Amino acid sequence: MKVLVIQQRYGIGDMVIFTPYLHAICKKYNTPVSLLAKETSKAKDLFAEDKHIGEIINLDHSNDGISGFFSLVKELKSKNFNKVFIFNGSLRYYLAAKLAGIKDIAQYPLFKKKDIIFKSAQQFVEDLIREKISTQPKLILSDKTLLETKKKYNFDSNFKHIILGISASGPTKRWDIKNYFKLAEDLSSLKKCKFYLACGENDVELEKIFLNSKININCFSLSSYKIKEILPIIKNADLYLGNDTGFLHISAALGLKSLGIFCDSPAYSYSAYSDNIIVIVPEGETISSTTHNTLGKNQISFLKVWDKTNQLLTN
Repeated sequence: MKVLVIQQRYGIGDMVIFTPYLHAICKKYNTPVSLLAKETSKAKDLFAEDKHIGEIINLDHSNDGISGFFSLVKELKSKNFNKVFIFNGSLRYYLAAKLAGIKDIAQYPLFKKKDIIFKSAQQFVEDLIREKISTQPKLILSDKTLLETKKKYNFDSNFKHIILGISASGPTKRWDIKNYFKLAEDLSSLKKCKFYLACGENDVELEKIFLNSKININCFSLSSYKIKEILPIIKNADLYLGNDTGFLHISAALGLKSLGIFCDSPAYSYSAYSDNIIVIVPEGETISSTTHNTLGKNQISFLKVWDKTNQLLTN
């Protein structure tokens, strides 16, 4: 039995959210699943040590258009899959699977409207495999990898190790960097802390605020690291504090208590799947009312973030 899963969403966080369903399919059919996914989801890094996932096939711009479609069909046909799970309602992927000769095709309803991401996936797979599935994702790392990382980066138990998610996919989702810096300064005045700046290569100006400051000796940038290298660093930390980014979802899936600041995204859809995510939303909003048009980065209460951070570091 060769099983393919198609998950075409762009985001790292999206891929993390789908992890329980990949694991459930693998266990049901007693075989590692192959995964067709976009490179931007960083599936190859996320699942590098996960034996539930076999081959990962990149879905990129070469698969766009008519010629790209038939190129995809050809590639899928060459791999002789018996079954496919398609986590979207696109006719394009249904036809690709059909033309590739895959006999057993399971897919979201065609042209399905957008829904709560984790609930749609959970219901889809539960209905097919007739088993209950937890929505809690778990990213898998070996003990060897964790120990090597702990030694390499000197995770001193006398310090609190905090992942600061200062980046975001857009400016409206990013709580002001000055707030993060003030939090770091205030925390440093109370306890020994090390801060790991979870951001990208385009966030140099954000990094400078920390790296050119008096607390820079305890600040470490992750911007030049691959996701595969960052995973064990996060796993060895004590807390994630930051914006709604891929790093929030990675941290939660690695078992970290993760304080997510949702300035301008649907907090329920991107947090309720995990018990490890603690949500902060703009004043006047609830976890269920925030959307991609909330535009509330200036309505996040610094005091609430400060109190919750201290609470999580104390417990």
